[in-house]
Amino acid sequence: MSTTNPFGQVLIALVTPFTPDGEVDWSGVERHIDDVISAGADGIVVTGTTGETSTLTDAEKLKLVEVGKSVAAGRASIITGGGSNETAHAIELYKASEKAGADGALVVTPYYNKPTQSGILTHFRMVADATDLPVILYDIPGRTGVPIRFETLVRASKHPNIIAVKDAKGDFAEVSRVLNQTDLIYFSGDDANVLPHLSIGATGLIGVTGNITATPYRQIVDAVNAGDLKTATAAHKALEPLVRAVMTHVPGTVAAKYILHGLGRIASARVRLPLVGPEDFEAAIIEDDLDLVKDIPGVNFDNFRPDRNAAAGGALPKVAGTTR
Repeated sequence: MSTTNPFGQVLIALVTPFTPDGEVDWSGVERHIDDVISAGADGIVVTGTTGETSTLTDAEKLKLVEVGKSVAAGRASIITGGGSNETAHAIELYKASEKAGADGALVVTPYYNKPTQSGILTHFRMVADATDLPVILYDIPGRTGVPIRFETLVRASKHPNIIAVKDAKGDFAEVSRVLNQTDLIYFSGDDANVLPHLSIGATGLIGVTGNITATPYRQIVDAVNAGDLKTATAAHKALEPLVRAVMTHVPGTVAAKYILHGLGRIASARVRLPLVGPEDFEAAIIEDDLDLVKDIPGVNFDNFRPDRNAAAGGALPKVAGTTR
């Protein structure tokens, strides 16, 4: 039995544009969502890790869902990624996000408190029970400290609302095993491994680099769908220096905002503390990588004007976010 995909295939983990003093730039959010959808995204994850969910307030998270739905206007699904490592809080957030119009929920493994696999499974099931939203499980042990074991994924997949997984641990043997033994839709959660994941049966991606340009990812996915590995591979190779610039030197949120600001796509590169903008040596490495980017559709670095001073430091917003 196959599972119908309600999310799309090219999903972007959206950055949340801020003003220089660290408040959400709502007009900037609207512009950026429209840009990303116009470039080929058919799904947007708001309030995820890349969107700085850990320093957003609940009210901001819900408004991001509402704004996303308004701007998308049916052109792309809006997925809420703002979960919690407190099950009760996560349930309330996802219930409120469903009322705000979310099309799906990205549910991360509870972080910091390091639950057992039984605790992880209970968390997933209780969140999935709380709404009618289709659920993507988010497996990212580098941030949570705990992987979702294969057996837990199998048991979770029996829940009717849990229909997909985002993989950010790069275990390709397990990807194949999950695809063979469950009906879960698989999303690549590692920008460098999108094509390898697709080549063994993944459905799509949830990526950060697509904030800069989603068009090459649209090309890769469409080419794989058409069985055109040559075109997909060419796009994959062309993306490599951009992926390296975004994903390897500083947190992806920081690099993506630095690049988007340098391109004039967002008004400020500001992130919220404890994140800070790239230091001079980090910015220099990012810029060196960008010098290697050639002929990628949807972005032109000829007029790239980075501003290291504008990106420096991090902001303390007027209202504190939630750490749970």
